[in-house]
Amino acid sequence: MAIKIERIYTKPADLSGYRILVDRVWPRGISKEKAALDDWFKTIAPTKELRQWFNHEPEKFPAFKTRYLAEIKANPDRAAFEQLVADHAKDGDVILLYGAKDETHNQAVVLQEYLTGL
Repeated sequence: MAIKIERIYTKPADLSGYRILVDRVWPRGISKEKAALDDWFKTIAPTKELRQWFNHEPEKFPAFKTRYLAEIKANPDRAAFEQLVADHAKDGDVILLYGAKDETHNQAVVLQEYLTGL
């Protein structure tokens, strides 16, 4: 099955897959009911320092991607996250949710690419 990404503020939300929030911070204005999450794996998100450095500036995205991939590979929770995704991908789609406004320059894009390359 597919690993998809979706902005958590998107309506209507795709509720057909296993929904994982991959932000370290809970998205503003979204209730837990409205989010319809299956899991929140905040430890796989970029560190506060990396997120603040990136500041969602598109010109920094290539460097952000390199730094974030290094963080993922060094993350002690990486294997658990990969296993969670693999387990649920057997049964259907996995949807990585994020809150960023920019739909092409964010951590979910990097995670999706990383996971599909495994």
